Amino acid sequence: MDKFIIQGGVPLRGEITPSGNKNAALPLLAACILTTEPVILHNLPEINDVKAMRELLECIGVEVTHLSNHSWKIHANEVHSSNLDPELCTKFRASILLAGPVIARTGELQLPPPGGDVIGRRRLDTHILALEALGVNTTYKKENKIFEFTTSKLVGTEILLDEASVTATENAVMAAVLAEGETIIRNAASEPHVQELCQLLNILGAKIFQLGSNTLHVQGVSKLGGGEFTVGPDYLEVISYVGAAVVTGGESLSARLVRNIWG
Repeated sequence: MDKFIIQGGVPLRGEITPSGNKNAALPLLAACILTTEPVILHNLPEINDVKAMRELLECIGVEVTHLSNHSWKIHANEVHSSNLDPELCTKFRASILLAGPVIARTGELQLPPPGGDVIGRRRLDTHILALEALGVNTTYKKENKIFEFTTSKLVGTEILLDEASVTATENAVMAAVLAEGETIIRNAASEPHVQELCQLLNILGAKIFQLGSNTLHVQGVSKLGGGEFTVGPDYLEVISYVGAAVVTGGESLSARLVRNIWG
């Protein structure tokens, strides 16, 4: 049986470099599908979910080049809509993040049901309703256990999300950036990783306004370009170390962490 043995009573001191935020890294990787030009991402965390997302991207024809331990070049010059590995999709929830960008690029997607931890409802309704508002037709094939998404054209509209879902907001934004006209997303999630996604997309040429608010305005563009972006630090990891330093009397660690992250 695996276990941790912790000897307490020792103040934590020193300096660490926090990992990149997984919840930002996954949608950022998915967003690279939206452009035919290369995108370089830095500070990607070396964890299984990020590695699984890389495998999914490669399943649909995206070229991923390892530049260093935490930097990849993603080039989605060719994108296929029906080659996703069902077993890989069921390993984690974030496979649903491919829906918005793949549909925007190819007009269709065959997506095996995503997996992940069962926390609360964890339903897909909010994703589907947002995509359908933009002009996507959705069918679930029970015999094949697969979602089929198709569209002849994405058209901007006003979307009221029935819950402030982070991944549904991200999917709606990624689909809307290449839709015709303006999209307004109300009750949008405003977490830091949603803001990072919008920042990357704007670097690539998208027009997303009111970042950080619960109402996002997206002016559709005909195409996106290439770019470079650094994934922000995992704020949960940061505050965990700060808390650990405080309760053990390790003032040096918490002070250096704050300087390292927030200057």
